[in-house]
Amino acid sequence: MARGRTIAIVSGATVLAVGAAAGGAYYVLHTRGTPAETAQRFAAAWQAGDKSAMTRELATPQQLDAYDQQRSALAVESAAIKLGRVAEGDGRATVPYTATLNLKNLGEWTYEGEIGLVVADRTWKVDWKPATLHPSMTQGAAFSLKTSWPGRAEITDASGERIDTGAVGGSVQQLVGYLDKATKKDVAKLGSAYKVGQAVGRGGLQETFQKRLAGRPATEIRLGDKTLKTIEGADGEPVETTLDPKAQAAAVTAIKTVKKPASLVAIKASTGGILTVVNNVGGFNRALDGRYPPGSTFKAVTAIGLLAAGMSPEDKVTCPMYATVGGLKIRNSDKEEFGSLSFLDSFAHSCNTTFAPLAEQKLGADKLLQAAEDVGFNQPLNIGVPAAKPSFPKATSGAELAAESFGQARITASPLTMASVAAAIADGTWRPPTLVPSIKQKADERELPGRVKSGLHTMMSAVVTKGTARSAGLPAGTHGKTGTAEYGTGEKLESHAWFMGFKGDVAFAVVVEGGGGGGAVAAPVAATFLKHL
Repeated sequence: MARGRTIAIVSGATVLAVGAAAGGAYYVLHTRGTPAETAQRFAAAWQAGDKSAMTRELATPQQLDAYDQQRSALAVESAAIKLGRVAEGDGRATVPYTATLNLKNLGEWTYEGEIGLVVADRTWKVDWKPATLHPSMTQGAAFSLKTSWPGRAEITDASGERIDTGAVGGSVQQLVGYLDKATKKDVAKLGSAYKVGQAVGRGGLQETFQKRLAGRPATEIRLGDKTLKTIEGADGEPVETTLDPKAQAAAVTAIKTVKKPASLVAIKASTGGILTVVNNVGGFNRALDGRYPPGSTFKAVTAIGLLAAGMSPEDKVTCPMYATVGGLKIRNSDKEEFGSLSFLDSFAHSCNTTFAPLAEQKLGADKLLQAAEDVGFNQPLNIGVPAAKPSFPKATSGAELAAESFGQARITASPLTMASVAAAIADGTWRPPTLVPSIKQKADERELPGRVKSGLHTMMSAVVTKGTARSAGLPAGTHGKTGTAEYGTGEKLESHAWFMGFKGDVAFAVVVEGGGGGGAVAAPVAATFLKHL
């Protein structure tokens, strides 16, 4: 009998190398195809999970339910079948194979077997038996997994104290999530090492880091009563957060008596680590997922663009009662006017009628968009739990540009967003905020243009010492910006109260839904927070 030739085919990303033996003269003349070609097709269909294609290669038509049972019971995500050389004689052949199965959440399992072939109706066909799937397979036997899980790892704050015990406050519990009984949907997602009713993370960090916290079970791959393979397990890894227990306590103290829905977020400016996230009303996590117009807190972002464009805090500007930009008539809060004053003082008094014309004259839509994106707007967030992406649409008209300059129009931001803006101003570099420092970030750090940091520090200090937050009781050394963000429709609009700023390396933002004036309502909340740090 002639020596076989080697045939290689590519199915997906896997190469099937097959030794194919040419038969004697009778088979060359009277038998269609070769055993190698049939084995190739069968193995490729096995790899693809195409049971119909596998069935077409059988000498005796029958159901191949054992393949489905193996895939389901072991959570096979992919299969790679490598064929060896054909051994052929007297109308029969065998092809050895090495099967490598990728098991969800467990890794790879490799075993060897062989495919038997026979000539049927002058064509090489697979002579299927249970042992074709696995050498130890018998009729009626089933694959299964027997698992032994390690203890679940901890979630901690920055000091190393556990925050996943259920004894923490409601705001921390929102971040942590909880343990729940696994459903069929969970098992389908996580892999067959999991069982219905087993404890799995639900919501927050428990869900985000389920696999990391749970570890990997020691697992026996079984066929009937026989253990075919034991896969070693691995302990779960703890998840350390950036939460600071003192900052969290101070934030709780600050907002617990606020009668309207309120949220506070604080960030360590030099790292982007989130120190505290607090909501005074449960359910919706408005601190991270809220989508509010930022109001005049956004003037700090417009000021970044104006300072980068060459302005200085000492430049003379005007603050009339009204101004019209792009056909939009603009007024100041309470219809205030301050005449001629410095750029610093117009910022301290939060003059809409200063900022809108300056945005039109010196920035335009492109430069204002750039300033916003330099401090996190339109940037992807990856903090460890769900958080709304801050949105700043590029202005499409002069009127929209004017409204955007003082934080209205279509801009949306959460307290996390504005705390991140404050952190960028405090440090001079915007860093993606995060709750879990080990997470790989999707956005890059952005350094603010030269002169911006020092100029804004001076201007935000003036807000506290002589501007809209002068009566809030903020401690010395605080830099901030108030915001009164109108929302809704009609002649008389309601307002969210905002205050964002920093003191030292702690940057923060406060919002009070429907609270009214930022200086009168939100800034005192920040004052209480800072005094209790």
